[in-house]
Amino acid sequence: MFKNKPAQIDGHVDTLIGAQVVIHGDLKFSGGLYVEGRIVGKVIAEEGQRATITLAENGSIEGEVRAPVVILNGRLDGDVYASERVELAAKARVQGNVHYQVVEMLAGSVLTGRLIHAGAHEGHALTEADLDGAAVLR
Repeated sequence: MFKNKPAQIDGHVDTLIGAQVVIHGDLKFSGGLYVEGRIVGKVIAEEGQRATITLAENGSIEGEVRAPVVILNGRLDGDVYASERVELAAKARVQGNVHYQVVEMLAGSVLTGRLIHAGAHEGHALTEADLDGAAVLR
C-alpha cells in the first residue's frame, strides 16, 4: 500500500547548503534550493518565481518555509506554506502547521501540527467556537 521512496529533487539545484553550513537569518531564493545543513530563520521563495526547496534527511530548518514546492525529508520546526505541493518523505519530522494545495505523506513521516488546505475556510483556522456541537479530537 505504501512505498518508501527517497525524496527527489524537482528539476535542478541552483543552490546547495552543505551539511557543515549553518545560516542564521532569513533566506530568500528562487529556483532549486537543496538544504543539507541548518537554517535558523525563515526560508521564503521569491514571489512569482518557480521555486522548490528540498530539505535533506540530515538537514534542519528552524523557521517558516514559504515556496510553491516543498519537499521535506529532514527536521522542520515551523509552519510550511506551499502554493503548489508538499511532500513529506519517510524521514520527515515536522513540528508546525502545513498549508498545502496538494500533499503527499510517505510512511514513516511525522507531522506534529495541522494539515490545512489552502483556501479552506477563506484563510482562517477553525476555532472551537466554529465547531459548536461538533466533536473535537485532541
